[in-house]
Amino acid sequence: MAPTNDHPGEQGAQDPIKLLGIRETALSVDEVFRAVGDDASGGTALFVGTVRNHDGGADVDELGYSCHPSAEAEMRRVAEKVVAEYPVRALAAVHRVGDLQVGDLAVVVAVSCPHRGEAFEACRKLIDDLKHEVPIWKHQKFSDGTEEWVGAC
Repeated sequence: MAPTNDHPGEQGAQDPIKLLGIRETALSVDEVFRAVGDDASGGTALFVGTVRNHDGGADVDELGYSCHPSAEAEMRRVAEKVVAEYPVRALAAVHRVGDLQVGDLAVVVAVSCPHRGEAFEACRKLIDDLKHEVPIWKHQKFSDGTEEWVGAC
């Protein structure tokens, strides 16, 4: 018997984009996870990006993120593309700006879908496209006195 998609859980969510934001305050994995809770989802994938103490073989002492005023609108555009490409029931993404310390959360994204494979793929697409397309820049200061700007696009 072919699936009929008669069950509400098999149909698309009304507005699957539950939470998007760029913040100067600490991020919460729990907040993002709660935002994508959905009874019709069998899989939820969550990615947490943290500040590491090194990059390219150099020790990182300080790190700051800044963004263009259009960053949240670009984040929404990326989220809408993911929702159009995958059977997303719920999606959330937050990115931090300002000065961060090693171990701080820099970005948290999550996606809920009917099945785990779809959730993994959609979450990967979301974080990869956010990193490549949203105008957020990272300024790293290294122990040897050098500095580097890393751009998202």
